[in-house]
Amino acid sequence: MKTEKIRCPWPTVENMIHYHDTEWGVPVHDDRLLFEYLILEGAQAGLSWQTVLNKRENYRAAFDNYEAEKIARYGDRKSPS
Repeated sequence: MKTEKIRCPWPTVENMIHYHDTEWGVPVHDDRLLFEYLILEGAQAGLSWQTVLNKRENYRAAFDNYEAEKIARYGDRKSPS
């Protein structure tokens, strides 16, 4: 018997569908990915999730791919001291 995957009504564009089908509700144990989600959730305040996903690559670049050790060394101008 084939089980049909049911999708929620909110993913209506490709990046939202991909996020829904591959990430949303999936347990995460990777610290870097958890940190990314934390930053994205914070950015979502006041923005739609679609807007955040559209800018996801920009966030990765701005936060040096969420490398915590590198971010911890940021100075006043972002660059590591």
